[in-house]
Amino acid sequence: MKIAIWQTQSSHCDYTANLARLDSALQEAAGQGASLLITPEMFLSGYVLNQRTREMAETFPLEALRALAAKWQIAIIAGGPQAADGKVFNASYFISSQGEVSGIYRKTHLFGELDKSQFTAGDQPVCIIPCHGVNIALLICYDVEFPETVRAAARAGAHLVAVATAQMKPFDFVNKHLIATRAWENQLYVAYVNQTGREEHLEYVGLSLVAGPDGQVIAQASETQEQLLYAEIDPSQVIQAQRDNPYLTDLRTDIL
Repeated sequence: MKIAIWQTQSSHCDYTANLARLDSALQEAAGQGASLLITPEMFLSGYVLNQRTREMAETFPLEALRALAAKWQIAIIAGGPQAADGKVFNASYFISSQGEVSGIYRKTHLFGELDKSQFTAGDQPVCIIPCHGVNIALLICYDVEFPETVRAAARAGAHLVAVATAQMKPFDFVNKHLIATRAWENQLYVAYVNQTGREEHLEYVGLSLVAGPDGQVIAQASETQEQLLYAEIDPSQVIQAQRDNPYLTDLRTDIL
């Protein structure tokens, strides 16, 4: 399965502009034979919403997003706010290539006051969606910095962990070192898709990447450029890697 990761800068609180740019990115990705395009954390709305958080959540353009997936016949993981049960969540929406909502993951680990002042934490640790024979687990930004989250996804049968992120300075250590480690210690693929540029007081570090089950980086973006990159995801490589490096089967779950 070929995936596209889109490192880009969100237009703050502008669904119309972001949908138009997503339309173009989907056209390009579909033309390159990708079956899935992954956007950064909160791409459709912008991340620092403050007083507009609930407004943006209640006007989230889900139907327009579904229409774009169906138009280009490519699945989408798109970040934005979700209003539900009187609360607002930081969410990743998985839309199938037929335009159906296959799953919605809510960020479980909120990062500092920036997240906690805007969102309620989700309570579903594992969200896996099958797509073209690949089991895809969704995480958001800070979630992946906890080894337990990726381990839970791996033990649930994930082949790929898709992480929408808005990683900012000075935390580029995560991009440069931690993501490949997460892939290696669980013998699966990790796609880490970041924003770039500036938003309010934040400066994003770019450096989006895909790491393979052997811990090698197979696609890497720059720090500052908007880029659409591609990677092949092969579940058989995950199966073989987990045979060769049996961390999951050797784990002492009886005492841990």
